[in-house]
Amino acid sequence: MAYIDYYKILGVDKSATQDDIKKAYRKLARKLHPDLNPDDKESERKFKELNEANEVLSNPENRTKYDKYGENWKHGEEYEKAQQQQQRQYQQQNYNGGYSGADFGEGEDFSDFFQNMFGGAGTGGFGKSSRGRASGKFKGQDVQAELTLNLRDAAVTHPQTFEINGKKVRITIPAGVYDGQKIKLKGHGNPGVNGGPNGDLYIMFNIPVDPDFERVGDDLKTKVAIDLYTAVLGGDVKVNTLDGSVNLKVKPETQSGMTVRLKGKGFPVYKKEGEHGDLFVTYEVKMPTNLTDKQKDLFEQLKNS
Repeated sequence: MAYIDYYKILGVDKSATQDDIKKAYRKLARKLHPDLNPDDKESERKFKELNEANEVLSNPENRTKYDKYGENWKHGEEYEKAQQQQQRQYQQQNYNGGYSGADFGEGEDFSDFFQNMFGGAGTGGFGKSSRGRASGKFKGQDVQAELTLNLRDAAVTHPQTFEINGKKVRITIPAGVYDGQKIKLKGHGNPGVNGGPNGDLYIMFNIPVDPDFERVGDDLKTKVAIDLYTAVLGGDVKVNTLDGSVNLKVKPETQSGMTVRLKGKGFPVYKKEGEHGDLFVTYEVKMPTNLTDKQKDLFEQLKNS
């Protein structure tokens, strides 16, 4: 297996923070996503490498192992244990003139043992050799995927079907998921080694900026335009929410930039059915244009009164 530099794939150096890694991944994921590059095999390959790199470096524990063991990061601890075992065998050989423990055949040295154990020639990976050496079962590699939802889709519980590694996966997305949130689907990753369990699938939600609402936690913010006459005299204005429109009473002498709160009209709270944040509505007063002479005279009278 050729060595893959995960830092190079993400375009960051080894001193990068977890936030740097997250930002680099999201930027490249949007650029290389298969939906934006249909029938582009090279982009598909790079996207898979990108997910693999992020899966390792975004997890502090995996990143530490990768920094220490490189391409063998997943089985680095087993590698280290086997190395310690080999050292003990050499010490035992010096003591009694022979090997004990693992059954090394004639002509087989330490490097052969590791080739067999870590996927080299001989046994074809983590299998049992003809001499009966048993090797461990290892969990398959986890898979990272990104799922894009608009704000309105994220506000309702709904089923979603997508394809990972040629298999269709159906999940129910709870209302209230947030941008950057990850969920784990156990056993939906890559196949295990030697009959070991499958890896897991991690899905990160990408929720682009909405043109009408700004989400702040479970609250929403929006702006609504009112004319000068309504601002001065008061009146009604229609305000859009996530579940339809409502009529809002505007108080007389409302100033531009004034904000009112609509309780319970915000975003649903994740996995708390029936609970919602609030909607904050900010008024923007539109100045009248194309005034008639009579209207201008009235404003002059108001000015001088």
